[in-house]
Amino acid sequence: MSMNDPLSDLIARIKNAAMRKRGKVSTPASKLRARVLDVLADEGYIRGYSLVEKPGAFPEFEIELKYFDGQPVIAEIARVSKPGRRVYSSIKDLKPIKNGLGISILSTPKGVMSDNAARDANVGGEVLCRVY
Repeated sequence: MSMNDPLSDLIARIKNAAMRKRGKVSTPASKLRARVLDVLADEGYIRGYSLVEKPGAFPEFEIELKYFDGQPVIAEIARVSKPGRRVYSSIKDLKPIKNGLGISILSTPKGVMSDNAARDANVGGEVLCRVY
């Protein structure tokens, strides 16, 4: 099965696992997914992830979801820029998400980073998703 938007697939898997209160979820491995998962781990939205390689199969990431008082830390995660409509933002147009309680994940010339890191680096880019 071909996949047109691997990042949307990652987001859907995380949402579905959080709704069902699963501790772990797996997704096919790719460089973009690894960078997005790095940002989520650095910002404290997931516990972490690991690369699982099975013989004769495509490598996968096993993501450990994070919960607080029985509720998932990721209350909402939404894709912003899609293959049919790319959304770019300059540094001056990056607004705080939920009064600073959420983050936007951007793909910038300096790599994939959160909106706070993009403000510090003074770069804009493609807004991949929003998390809160």
